[in-house]
Amino acid sequence: MTADPRKQNLEPADILAADPPAAPVVETSGPAVDWGKAENLSGKRGIEVIQAALKTLPNTPGVYRMIDESGEVLYVGKARSLKKRVSNYARGIGHTNRLAQMIALTAHMEFVTTQTESEALLLEANLIKRLRPRFNVLLRDDKSFAYILVSKDHPAARIAKHRGARTIRGDYFGPFASTGAVNRTITALQKAFLLRSCSDAVYESRTRPCLLFQIKRCSGPCTGEIALDDYNRLVEEAHGFLSGRSQAVQRQMAAQMTEAAERLDFETAARYRDRLAALSSVQSHQGINPRSVEEADVFALHQEAGQICVQVFFFRTFQNWGNRAYFPRADKSLPPEEVLSSFLSQFYEDKHPARLILLSHEIEDRALLEEALSVRAGRGIEIAVPKRGDKADLVRHAHQNARDALGRKLAESASQQRLLEGLAATLGLPAPPRRIEVYDNSHIQGTAAVGAMIVAGPEGFRKNAYRKFNIRSEDITPGDDFGMMREVLQRRFARLVKESPRIAPDGAPDRGADPADASPWPDLVLIDGGPGQLSAAQEILAGLGITDVPVAGVAKGVDRDAGREVIHVPGRPPFRLEPRDPVLYFIQRLRDEAHRFAIGTHRARRSKEFVRSPLDEIAGIGPARKRALLHHFGTAKAVARAGLADLENVPGINRATAKLVYDFFHEGRG
Repeated sequence: MTADPRKQNLEPADILAADPPAAPVVETSGPAVDWGKAENLSGKRGIEVIQAALKTLPNTPGVYRMIDESGEVLYVGKARSLKKRVSNYARGIGHTNRLAQMIALTAHMEFVTTQTESEALLLEANLIKRLRPRFNVLLRDDKSFAYILVSKDHPAARIAKHRGARTIRGDYFGPFASTGAVNRTITALQKAFLLRSCSDAVYESRTRPCLLFQIKRCSGPCTGEIALDDYNRLVEEAHGFLSGRSQAVQRQMAAQMTEAAERLDFETAARYRDRLAALSSVQSHQGINPRSVEEADVFALHQEAGQICVQVFFFRTFQNWGNRAYFPRADKSLPPEEVLSSFLSQFYEDKHPARLILLSHEIEDRALLEEALSVRAGRGIEIAVPKRGDKADLVRHAHQNARDALGRKLAESASQQRLLEGLAATLGLPAPPRRIEVYDNSHIQGTAAVGAMIVAGPEGFRKNAYRKFNIRSEDITPGDDFGMMREVLQRRFARLVKESPRIAPDGAPDRGADPADASPWPDLVLIDGGPGQLSAAQEILAGLGITDVPVAGVAKGVDRDAGREVIHVPGRPPFRLEPRDPVLYFIQRLRDEAHRFAIGTHRARRSKEFVRSPLDEIAGIGPARKRALLHHFGTAKAVARAGLADLENVPGINRATAKLVYDFFHEGRG
């Protein structure tokens, strides 16, 4: 587990390596604050810190960070003039409760000057996403978007789904909001343009056409079923369709179909007919398709009951390529315009914007954001708030989706809260838990043993907090579930005690207002097992001096039937819940999710061990030498059987390395 990035002293080069270099960081600090009373301070000490910083601040653009005594970043902001912006905090009057609390907690400030205000905007967004300050609007975005890649690093281009960094040379089309959407589109494009999807290694090894050629989803360039010039024309057609020239491509294809029919070449005409049908299916799957908007990203914000939803739609080539709902963390007092502005700068910190961005609310720094995004994208970007026409219809449609998504989330949150309250009453907890940790083990007769921890709370399952543990202890008897549970809990809570000690006066975890930023200490630990696993958990926690974390065990019932689980709570006799009790269903969901995660982790580890090469275990044999040996001998078994002289003949393998490999496979032989 790495240190909390919010407590790191980051340099501009670490944060904005791709942007123009910034000036050195300017640091100021102030008097210490009594943190037991910090929440009730008027802000006087924080104001003194800010006033001290003003004496040396320039009237230049930049980014400032407000930091508390423990080193945690409270807030990151940008400014056209650092001196003027920061002086607003030093007035001591006219602040909202949020700003007053932020000022009161400030014990230290850091500044980075930039050449332009747009540079400051980009740096601010980067810092917010990396440091996750408590008082900023935070975009919760833990999923990357999928793109369609048409590669350019091979004579016969291939079409593929792509996520992550754009390290492969080629054209990227997207984003697609869901994996299903991109998979459906690729399948339809394969039918329409007959492009290959196999890897380059498979392409080079083919001696006859594969199944995709037989079912008319590939034209077979690998075995010469189509000339490369003809194949590249198909690639150009696919590129044109994905680049916005879809209508021209369809007209051309329709003309070719008609021409073939007039020649009485009905087989060719049928192929064009099928390709046209495939293109139509691409467009029919896209839902609402604008007639006058070729390329746009649409953002609509809806605020209700202190919660916010931002719905994002992606339109490319006059087609809807999907949408995604976001629920950013923001203070209730912030106006929607400010939330949307901060959301946009963070959203595009690692994404490519469309040429047109449509918004539901006017934002204050629209021109600045246009400039910053244009510089980063290398092309002109327009941001608009349409009032009428097709563009306004798109925004209204996105806003209705934002309203519906937030309504569903609020209903789910209310239901989840009722379940947490019921769970607290069932287990005798003092309050509904905000963080539940559930533990399970998975193995096959002790091999590839793993432990798993899942986390749930008011927001549902928090998958970014899940953890897996490879069982490493050699003292554990294979298949010893109690021993495995002890190791998992020992490692988890020993690290928790070391890295996140409890600092609240009453010994309870210190929690923020938002569940996603709450203490890493659980309010409840659920163990998948009976009294044996439960006693193992209690023993580990007691050994670490942890006595106030509630622990419960969930044992499978008679004949392992769902609905007959036995719940074990320390100090109480085991009990069952009514078969249709909602709390029982909730406990089953928690247990089943832990079981699913544990089994998936175990299978991944087992699969990795199946394909592991004996060469990986030889100290001093890295990837290059391993590759040289396998290229020369073909398999690891052939390497093991090779003589010393044969090993020395491998290019890149010297005598010392050859003897190292030979001795590894022939140890103990006379």
